[in-house]
Amino acid sequence: MLREEEFDVVVVGSGAAGMTAALTAAHHGLSAVVMDGAEVYGGSTARSGGGLWLPGPEASTYLKHVAGDEVPAARRDALLEHGPDVLAFVTAHTPLEFARVPGYPDYHPEAPGGLAEGRTLEPRPLDVRRVAEDVGTLAPPYRAAPNGMAVTAVDYRWLSLGLRHPRSALTAVKLAAGRFRGRRLTMGQALAAGLRAGLRSAGVPVRLGTPMTALHVSDGRVAGVATPDGVLTARRGVVLACGGFDHNERMRREHQDLGTAWTVGAAGNTGLGIEEGQRLGAALDLMDEAWWGPSLPLTGGAYFCLAERNLPGSLVVDGTGRRFVNEAAPYVDVVHTMLGRTGSGPHLPAWLVTDRSYRDRYLFAGRAPRAPLPKRWFDAGIAHRADTLDELAERIGVPAEALRATVERFNGFAASGRDEDFGRGDSAYDRYYGDPRQRPNPCLGALTRPPFLAFSLVPGDLGTKGGLRTDERARVLREDGTPVPGLYAAGNTSASVMGRGYAGAGATLGPAMTFGYLAARDMAG
Repeated sequence: MLREEEFDVVVVGSGAAGMTAALTAAHHGLSAVVMDGAEVYGGSTARSGGGLWLPGPEASTYLKHVAGDEVPAARRDALLEHGPDVLAFVTAHTPLEFARVPGYPDYHPEAPGGLAEGRTLEPRPLDVRRVAEDVGTLAPPYRAAPNGMAVTAVDYRWLSLGLRHPRSALTAVKLAAGRFRGRRLTMGQALAAGLRAGLRSAGVPVRLGTPMTALHVSDGRVAGVATPDGVLTARRGVVLACGGFDHNERMRREHQDLGTAWTVGAAGNTGLGIEEGQRLGAALDLMDEAWWGPSLPLTGGAYFCLAERNLPGSLVVDGTGRRFVNEAAPYVDVVHTMLGRTGSGPHLPAWLVTDRSYRDRYLFAGRAPRAPLPKRWFDAGIAHRADTLDELAERIGVPAEALRATVERFNGFAASGRDEDFGRGDSAYDRYYGDPRQRPNPCLGALTRPPFLAFSLVPGDLGTKGGLRTDERARVLREDGTPVPGLYAAGNTSASVMGRGYAGAGATLGPAMTFGYLAARDMAG
């Protein structure tokens, strides 16, 4: 027999947006429940770096520049007005503590209002004993650190330098020693587990293995969520925070002309929340967008490239054998260029080209410097190796003369320290993941030592960015601007407040949590 349970607020999705919404509701005196179709909680949050971009109103000029005029000022202002409150609230009601990521710039630090020192925060390492009751159902990370090390975003920056910087070795020693202090969670794992602990303390149930089958409508308003076992009714409203449509092949082909193979979003992000909202008349925005990033299509799944593109001794070419972008630019911008959305292109296929010096120095896709690369990468055509650039060009199907000329010109830029074609290394963001020992430009190094290597580079993503149109209170809106009564959305189920831009590390999770918080406050009010 199907059963019916009643709450003030029903939240669909157990990532940072959903758990923040439920936690806020509980501390405003409302009864709340979190439901998730997965058997683990955390969604894409648990797979993420866990960074938060939550500045105050001082970032108004910068956010307007990044997001553009298509994002209403009221939404931008709501993020900046309430973001710091969210941080204070979560710190007060969970075991989480946060620290600034030192020196991590905004993604456009030279833009009006941008900061070279950045605004990104990350969770401090969280002792697993503080969340022991729920660690067994925490979704796994995107890529687990070796030997149980508790790696933070700061640590990753130094580890990526491999054998080139003494701080890399010191960081590895610190992380190895940290294992003797007991297991600790970092990045998105810490954020998700800390929020879950807050829900447990507040008495908010989290129903895993409980998928939404439909939104329940009564008397013209969203009044709950249907599940295979019955209906969870909601007196105040429903918050859809169940991710984007990362793994919905039909939706991605329809809106983006790309499939699902190269996303690293959580498997449960199938677009159901977006489709249910649309069924009730909700408007959609930014459906052709994602949190893009150049990725390696490895045999075990896509690998999202960060430092690999910024480090000296690497460059990216398209099928013509020529460079087409500043390789070290923010990852969304690079893929926009790859897809032909910046006035040229598209530039696919694309190849990341390196040499022996690069591989002898730096971490690459989690592989230690000088460590052999998997044979399966070469067998699958993901990686190619050759003793000459001409031979490498033949293997990846680009004109040999063009590739030789490209590398020769690039090597000249490396010597002078100035990329005259694309300005690689001009931005503080480019230099963050560069090699500080490389002079005169930490992002530019010559490719001279064989064997030369080429790696397939594809337009991957952290998740989709478009979804239900919402207002500054996180209410879901129809095309005419009126709200769908009782329905709210946050996180990647909603169209991003960043528009087509990306302000900085944590500009996914920070707004997701903020609009989850605002949804609950609106229902409480």
